[in-house]
Amino acid sequence: MAPDPALALAAAGPTGIQAFGDALAVPSVVCLWVAVLLRIPAALRSPQQRGLLLAVATAAAAMTLNLPAVVTYAMRDPAHSHAVGLVRNLIGVLSAGAVLYFVAAATSGRRLRFAAGVTTLVLLTALVSLDAAAPDHGTHTMPPQGSPVPSLAYWLVLISAHLLANTSCVFVCWRYSRQAESRTLAMGLRLFGLGTALAGLFWLAYLLKALFGSTWAMPYLPLMMNLHGLLRAAALLVPSLFTLRRTLADTATAWRLWPLWRDLVQAVPHVALTRPRATRLVELLWPPVPRNLLVYRKVIETRDAILILGEYVAQDAPERARGHVTGAGVPGPRRAAAELACVLKEARHNKLLGLPCPPGAADRPAAGPALSAGAEGTELEDETKFLVAVAQAYGSPTTRAFVPRQPEASEGEVKPS
Repeated sequence: MAPDPALALAAAGPTGIQAFGDALAVPSVVCLWVAVLLRIPAALRSPQQRGLLLAVATAAAAMTLNLPAVVTYAMRDPAHSHAVGLVRNLIGVLSAGAVLYFVAAATSGRRLRFAAGVTTLVLLTALVSLDAAAPDHGTHTMPPQGSPVPSLAYWLVLISAHLLANTSCVFVCWRYSRQAESRTLAMGLRLFGLGTALAGLFWLAYLLKALFGSTWAMPYLPLMMNLHGLLRAAALLVPSLFTLRRTLADTATAWRLWPLWRDLVQAVPHVALTRPRATRLVELLWPPVPRNLLVYRKVIETRDAILILGEYVAQDAPERARGHVTGAGVPGPRRAAAELACVLKEARHNKLLGLPCPPGAADRPAAGPALSAGAEGTELEDETKFLVAVAQAYGSPTTRAFVPRQPEASEGEVKPS
């Protein structure tokens, strides 16, 4: 049996957990930037998403500047160590301010957003002032032993900024995720809130160290911070993932519907908005209508074709189709679709041969229950599922074995040879 990764990580102790957390640093930052780049177009169209995008983008910038390789490169000249440390912390506070702005945008109007902006400006000014007032120093750090650099007050302001923003954000995400009607929004808020909670625990551990010298949580901090980055990236990508899933599902549905739709549209071409492409692969790669309308158009046009072809079905066709399907041993749940597929085969055959409508066909609604089943009066999703089942049955050996019966020619008409 393969070892459980979680148990193996726990057995490795704090050192192993810290190494694992450090290993997530680069993947976390990469995922954040990918999420930011992918969601920029949506954020430009939707003001509600701009605060969230800003919060994630500034968090990505702050975490990028904290990558060991970036820190090493930035500090290759020891004279720059002070400036690098200050810039990293200022961008971190800017990230906290972006989270506050996101919270304000989600809960209230301009007044609270203005207050979030003012608070961020005050905190940034306080950090710069406390840094300037401190004795000469290099890198900003909180060493295992000794006083924080540049000062305890500086670190308390920095930690307070993050805790204020993170606590407010977790509360808002939890509250609004429970009220959200959209699954996409609820999941995004929960992921963002969980990531923010981990960032809050990260800064809480620094607060305990600053005030009480507690260091037991230090090995776990890289894991907390980098998981926070992955969760925020996931939160930002939730709409894209739902869109991708819907696109893949629509593509699969259109692929299954295409053979039935093509055959019916060949018989009654006027129901189609566009002519069928050469192959269904071409149809899916270069759809003749907007991609999000492809399945909708296929369903509507297939239904319209079914209703029109009902005029070319003999009165006994549904009964013959039912007997054929039952004799072929088609399971009960698929019989209705198989019966309709057989009736459609006969109707299409009659229409393409130019045979006259059977007597009384125009007076029967949709040529009987077999044609009306699933074709109207149901929700689009249920109708789509039924038509997919009909399309699958249409290409089955059972339907291919069904022999259409030509309707009798009415008096005075000559049956085609």
